[in-house]
Amino acid sequence: MFRRKSGFTLVELLVVIAIIGILVGLLLPAVQYARESARAASCWNNQKQLGVALHLFNDTHRRLPAGWNGSDPEEGWGWCSEILPQLEQNDLWTKIRRDLPIDDPLNKQVRETPLAILLCPSDGVKSTFTIHGGLGAVEFGNMDVGTPLFDVGRTNYVGVFGTDEIEDAPAAGNGTFYFNSQLSLADMHDGLSNTLLVGERQSRLGGSTWTGVIAAANNGKARIVGIGDHAPNHKDHHFDDFTSKHPAGVHFLLGDGSVKRLSDTIDSEVYKALITRDGNEAAQLP
Repeated sequence: MFRRKSGFTLVELLVVIAIIGILVGLLLPAVQYARESARAASCWNNQKQLGVALHLFNDTHRRLPAGWNGSDPEEGWGWCSEILPQLEQNDLWTKIRRDLPIDDPLNKQVRETPLAILLCPSDGVKSTFTIHGGLGAVEFGNMDVGTPLFDVGRTNYVGVFGTDEIEDAPAAGNGTFYFNSQLSLADMHDGLSNTLLVGERQSRLGGSTWTGVIAAANNGKARIVGIGDHAPNHKDHHFDDFTSKHPAGVHFLLGDGSVKRLSDTIDSEVYKALITRDGNEAAQLP
């Protein structure tokens, strides 16, 4: 008598493989969703820490840091460099030669330093990038980007300049951060809970930096501040807009220290009302 060997038939094997494929197809989106939720929570916490730092700075100096400082709006250390001590980066803060421009060789170590708290995990781009001068597309596209200048630390969080183009009046933004601004939280006359201070920006169209406005850099001012002339994640957004890789929204820090994700479908007038600090608008945060 011969004993029949047990095993799968070809049909049974194909059925098992098909079932496994279906299970993987069902589980993969759930895994991706869980991972994105964790990344979004980290991004939310980063902006929350920025809010704490800005409030501490305001309590100490009776004002918020300027959007960027200097005698010429074409260059100057930015608002984020001012709150380094409040972000527990006092050592880095003391190394900055503020009597010298960002591009000076003596500031090389500082300007190339990345800070994890300023990076959104969902963006998935390296923590430093080579900033370019001249005109044309910015770093992360495939087009000509002009002349390479040097490496700088990247950020995903830029100050709110306002609703007008930055180049039109660098020292007169109707938001919170502009050239040589000296605003305090008390100047947010629309209400702290209805005024956006800092917003998120992904790196699809180029890199933003925490250091400041760099002379001769392409889109130099928009590297540290942004405007609200397009809705969050607008399909035709410009580099100076607020964007993210989170689904259906962009994180913003408000004047009261809270962090909210504004929907891509927010009404444009409501959005612009939240961007401005003193517009006397009746719009409330949705």
